[in-house]
Amino acid sequence: MAFLGIGRRVLDSRRSKQEKQCKMGRRILNDALRTIVNAEKRSFASAELKPISNVMASFLQIMKYRGYIKDFEVHDPHRVGRISVQLLGRVKDCRAITYRQDITAQHIESYKTRMLPTHQWGYVVITTPNGVLDHEEAIRQNVGGQVLGYFY
Repeated sequence: MAFLGIGRRVLDSRRSKQEKQCKMGRRILNDALRTIVNAEKRSFASAELKPISNVMASFLQIMKYRGYIKDFEVHDPHRVGRISVQLLGRVKDCRAITYRQDITAQHIESYKTRMLPTHQWGYVVITTPNGVLDHEEAIRQNVGGQVLGYFY
C-alpha cells in the first residue's frame, strides 16, 4: 500500500507540471506584452521576448503599423526563438485577453469604448477570418472575430 501512495504522489506531481505548462502556453502573448510594458516603464530602448508565436508576431505587426513600436525582428522562428522589439516609449499599457471573447462587427465600437480608457487613442486587436486586425480595420472590412487584446 505504501508503494501505491508514492506512485500517486509522483503522478500528482507530474500532473501539476503538465497543468503549469498548459497555463503557460495560454499566456505567452500576455507575458510578452507585459514585458514590453515593463521595459517601457523603465525607459529601455528594446525588449527581448521569449517564447514566441505567430499570433504574437501579428500583434506586434499591428503595433508597428500604428506607430507604437519602432521595429521588431524574429530570431530563429522554427525553434524556441526570440523576438527583439525596438521601443519608442509610446506604449502606456497593453494586455492580452486570456479568455478570448467573441465579438461581432456591430459591437466592436462599443467594446472599444468599454475596454480602452480614452476614446481618442488605443486599439483593440481581433483575430478574424481575414487575419489578425485592429478594430478600425475590422470595422472597415465589416468582420467580427475573437478579441486577442488591446494596447494604448
